[in-house]
Amino acid sequence: MAPAVDYYDGFHTFSWLADFIGLPIDQVNFVLTQFTALILAGLLRTSLSSIATTPAARHVYGLTIGLALGYFCFGRQAIHLTGLPALCYIAMRTQNPRNMQRVVLAIALIYLSCIHCHRQIYDYGSYTLDITGPLMVITQKVTSLAFSIHDGLTRREEELTPMQRHQAVQKMPTALEYFSYVFHFQALMAGPVIFYRDYIDFIHGRHMPGATSLAGFYDKKSEVSEIVLEPSPTLVVVKKITASLVCAVVFITFIPAFPIQRVKEDEFLENTTAVYKVWYLMVATMLVRFKYYYAWIFADAICNNSGFGFNGFDERGNARWDAASNVDVYQFETSLNFKTSIEHWNKRTNLWLRLVMYERTSRNKVLYTYFLSALWHGFYPGYYLTFASGAFFTVAARMIRRYIRPLFLESERKKTFYDVLTFIATRVVMAYATFSFVLLEFVPSINMYLYLYLFPHLLGLIAMIILPRLGLLQKTHKLAAKAEIDHSAAASNGNAHKTM
Repeated sequence: MAPAVDYYDGFHTFSWLADFIGLPIDQVNFVLTQFTALILAGLLRTSLSSIATTPAARHVYGLTIGLALGYFCFGRQAIHLTGLPALCYIAMRTQNPRNMQRVVLAIALIYLSCIHCHRQIYDYGSYTLDITGPLMVITQKVTSLAFSIHDGLTRREEELTPMQRHQAVQKMPTALEYFSYVFHFQALMAGPVIFYRDYIDFIHGRHMPGATSLAGFYDKKSEVSEIVLEPSPTLVVVKKITASLVCAVVFITFIPAFPIQRVKEDEFLENTTAVYKVWYLMVATMLVRFKYYYAWIFADAICNNSGFGFNGFDERGNARWDAASNVDVYQFETSLNFKTSIEHWNKRTNLWLRLVMYERTSRNKVLYTYFLSALWHGFYPGYYLTFASGAFFTVAARMIRRYIRPLFLESERKKTFYDVLTFIATRVVMAYATFSFVLLEFVPSINMYLYLYLFPHLLGLIAMIILPRLGLLQKTHKLAAKAEIDHSAAASNGNAHKTM
């Protein structure tokens, strides 16, 4: 196997800085490109705003910087950044729109899979920065666009789900629009995936709530639309950059004390209790998540600094800049069930999976969606163990929520007890299901399952097989109905007191 440093093909201009601060050159280059993108994003919001310049100029700006940063980080590997989307664009232009989306999905996944396999052969188990990260984001972009074009050109509006209707594209993008969308620098390195309609609305100034179009400013045939003043994202950007850097410091400081590789050691497996093993998995996987928190929050700040991500105002009148957010750290870490955790982790990828798979299959939606997610990530066995477990625990959690939760809604005390119990269970199951994603290897992951007696899997199996046969459904429905009646009565009494 080639050493990681040989596999990395990006520029080594700042090797002196990497040596000075004690970080690998790939990580230094990544951080430098993200800070560069952050600075240049401000120009896209100010000097190159949709009012000050043309959409074409904004396209060229985002495309040029994206290509430059990609080449700086990945060197000759950057050829794949153009190869995959070029093949997909040819398919979009030449294939029948009724079937084109499947062709594009196949091309993108096959191309990405080849790069994943190359990575596993020549740099197995390494977390060195390479081209697979941006290619995964590009795969999301081109496939979501293909499905949106299919929806816009071949399906009636009433056939579409609300998300499909919002993202439907009724005109084939020009080469400039397409490649600008694929390579725009705000989300090239670490995501998040931004859908084509949202990106074009941003370029033309239609992304502001209440603004229909600013493209008419440059089109003499169109009427000039309402211009809505955008609140400044500066404070939000500063907060997000600070939060991302704190996450980076936590990761760098504490991850050496809890390496995931320790779970492969005989000493750890044989001389520690099951409780300690679970606790160690919880801490180790949580610390790994801080690396993702850093990258995603920083990427969100770049999008915001360019003017993308504004999502209206909350009930207090404060501007919301979360339209491009990829993670909600607080909601994920404090969620009370497995489903809610997943919804707040890699949120934009969840939307992509929903758009291209979940809403388009009639049977086994969860299974197919998790399989696509695993294939998109690559071919390490640990990925498939994690996503298989994820699908399993998602179904099991639904059963528990359906049959057990209503039993605890009779009183506030019982509900609080249930919430505490599910909070702890979610933390345990999340660590148990995801450690193999970090470990990557099959046999060590199975060994850990066995040393933990497959206990979470057994509980999930019991929930799926036994709970539906206990006759609880009728009782839980009655309890739920009683709780609803009591809640309505309490609300009515409260309203009566207010009117007295």
